[in-house]
Amino acid sequence: MFEEAQYFAPVATRDDGTVEVELAKSHPGFSDPVYRARRNAIAALALNHVPGAPIPTAGYTEQEHEVWALVSRELAVKHRKYATAEYLDAVERLRLPADRIPQLQEVSELLEPLTGFRYLPAAGLVPLRDFYGVLADGFFHSTQYIRHHSTPLYTPEPDVIHEVIGHANALASDRYARLYRLAGGAARRVESEEALEFVSKVFWFTLEFGVMTDQGELRAYGAGILSSYGEIEEFRGMDVRPLDLAAMGTTKYDITKYQDVLFRADSLEHLEDVVGGFWADCDDDSIAKLIADAR
Repeated sequence: MFEEAQYFAPVATRDDGTVEVELAKSHPGFSDPVYRARRNAIAALALNHVPGAPIPTAGYTEQEHEVWALVSRELAVKHRKYATAEYLDAVERLRLPADRIPQLQEVSELLEPLTGFRYLPAAGLVPLRDFYGVLADGFFHSTQYIRHHSTPLYTPEPDVIHEVIGHANALASDRYARLYRLAGGAARRVESEEALEFVSKVFWFTLEFGVMTDQGELRAYGAGILSSYGEIEEFRGMDVRPLDLAAMGTTKYDITKYQDVLFRADSLEHLEDVVGGFWADCDDDSIAKLIADAR
């Protein structure tokens, strides 16, 4: 079952009130006490955020800004080759800073006049229904930390590069933003965990790892592909299948490696008709029928 938060290292609040992000031994920053302290401090910002208040400022270091600048520069080159026209237009609308990490409050202030979306800080795990449900109101849960400087082109979890370069640029598009809202409405409307998982898998194979025929070739619009320096070079060689709701909602995947099965929309209009239409009208009964059809 997909949860945006399954990527996240667990976050614990100790008896003395301190916050600790529990990194796996395989994490690039596991043996770096400075990085671990930064992760703990940034997680505490999100945990202490008061709903409705401005998003707390993360005091990024020069080294962290350099990681953003490097990855932003490298991804921009790949986007021109591999991203859909709608995404590229949204990049120009949003105009994120390329030389420094933008604060989430700043991203919200750039996005809101365009599509009404705003960001919410997340320390770690966000329950599945909460993560998707708030999309209907124009909110997106996001981390504030950035990957370890030793591996600037790789991250084992969704950091601020994924959340902002991947998702915020898409959310600056009126058409993609509408799909995010429809996904949120569907997550709120369905009642069973099975139906919610189905909705989330359709999101995974579209707004996270979606591809479509665009400008006469296969291009990416999913935030997971467009924020990954490595995966963006590999997606055209994957098992690319036609857009299929029943298949997307029931296909298993491994979040720890490149996605080897992708689903292609014929166009943005096709994506809106099939996936947008599904999210707009789906309920537990219609999803149960799709699951039965896939068996």
